[in-house]
Amino acid sequence: MTDLFTVAERSRVMRAVRSRDTSPELTVRRIVSSLGYRYRLHSRHVPGTPDLVFAGRRKVIFVHGCFWHRHNCPRGQSTPAANKKFWLAKFARNLARDVEVRKQLRREGWRALIIWECQLKPQQLDRTAARLKKFLES
Repeated sequence: MTDLFTVAERSRVMRAVRSRDTSPELTVRRIVSSLGYRYRLHSRHVPGTPDLVFAGRRKVIFVHGCFWHRHNCPRGQSTPAANKKFWLAKFARNLARDVEVRKQLRREGWRALIIWECQLKPQQLDRTAARLKKFLES
């Protein structure tokens, strides 16, 4: 299958994919704030530049998109038909980087929690909030 966009259009579309301040990340930030916790955003001093950093607690939270980080939900299992070789290599690099970052965090004494995009659906917010609270209080 060929790409529906020209090279310039595809480049514009991909540039629009945000890595910070995404809707799922903002949802997690609202939940954490409502629980009364303060945090730093995207600290480059911590391996992997986590989305939320709780330095005093030595804890971090990553908000992962299911598609980009290959979650086991339906959205995370889809692969674009066009340029499949590129996408498979990209996903493999993302997964390898995620594993390495978690190892590095552990070595440096940090605890990490991953919140998946699909866990932020309205019907799952209470469960996710409880999970966040348990992680931050432990």
